[in-house]
Amino acid sequence: MGKKIVDFLWGTKQRKIWTSVIVGLFAASILINFIAPVPPPHVALSGEPIFSTGPKWFTNSVLTTIIVDIILLLLALATRFSLKEVPGGLQNFMEAIIEALYGLAESVAGKNAGKFFPWVVTIFLFVIISNWSGLIPGVGSIGFYHPYPAEEKHGEDSHAYLSDNQLAMAGGSIILAAPESVQAAPAAAVSEKGKFIPLFRAPSADLNMTFALAISTMVMVQIWGVRHLGGSYFRKFFNFSGPNGFMKGINGFVGILELISEFSRVLAFGFRLFGNIFAGEIILFTMTFLIAFLLPVPFYVLEVFVGFVQALVFMMLALVFFQMSTISHGSHDEHH
Repeated sequence: MGKKIVDFLWGTKQRKIWTSVIVGLFAASILINFIAPVPPPHVALSGEPIFSTGPKWFTNSVLTTIIVDIILLLLALATRFSLKEVPGGLQNFMEAIIEALYGLAESVAGKNAGKFFPWVVTIFLFVIISNWSGLIPGVGSIGFYHPYPAEEKHGEDSHAYLSDNQLAMAGGSIILAAPESVQAAPAAAVSEKGKFIPLFRAPSADLNMTFALAISTMVMVQIWGVRHLGGSYFRKFFNFSGPNGFMKGINGFVGILELISEFSRVLAFGFRLFGNIFAGEIILFTMTFLIAFLLPVPFYVLEVFVGFVQALVFMMLALVFFQMSTISHGSHDEHH
């Protein structure tokens, strides 16, 4: 077994060169961490304002969302104007994707697939590009520094030396006392550059975007339900019918559970997408921080797969909820 490994890595002159290059780069990436330490990875649960004096709503995730929207529009226009009787490369590629996704939609929604498909395929394309945007080199690592606000510096200082303070009595009251040298030290510990703010951030790694998409999807579920069933759609939430008082109470309680489940779907939608993408970014940042060469590659490939799966799951769940909203409660009862 050992001889096979040696032959695979060192059997020919070309393999010797490749093995030497890989080992050299791997050793260099470890050595660089000691010579020029890499700053810790930047982690934030939500998007951060790009401009320190500009609008607070214009965050790095909003900027990336706008870019993703532009990419989708350009892709749609490029596909539209490249349509030919003899398909080309882009047309073949997009037709393969659309046909595969429509087949999935048809297997779930049946005759309603044509109505729901434009919505769910847009969700899929938007989510998958948003997920993969965080894997582009520079996203999350290219940015600039904002100066620390005065109150933030004060807050950091107070927390920095709190553990070194001691309890003391003064005028009958308990106070925290600390040496002057300890109190003055944190001021020098504050970074002169300020707080690092990435210019770009994957939209799916921002709870604001995932919850906005989840809320929009569930609003469309209610709209499709009303369009197909009219006012009777709300019977599944407010149903107090039954042959006797006990059954009326049971049906009313089930309706309340249905209403709660609608809100829980928003939470599940938002946290599932955010959690998977955000956790993946943290893993990639950590692996790159430890050893930049070769080690992050398996995790990078894994995140490409996870990004695709999460987009497909979001699309399929939205499609299932759309279809379920078109089924009347009365026909459901008769079926059972």
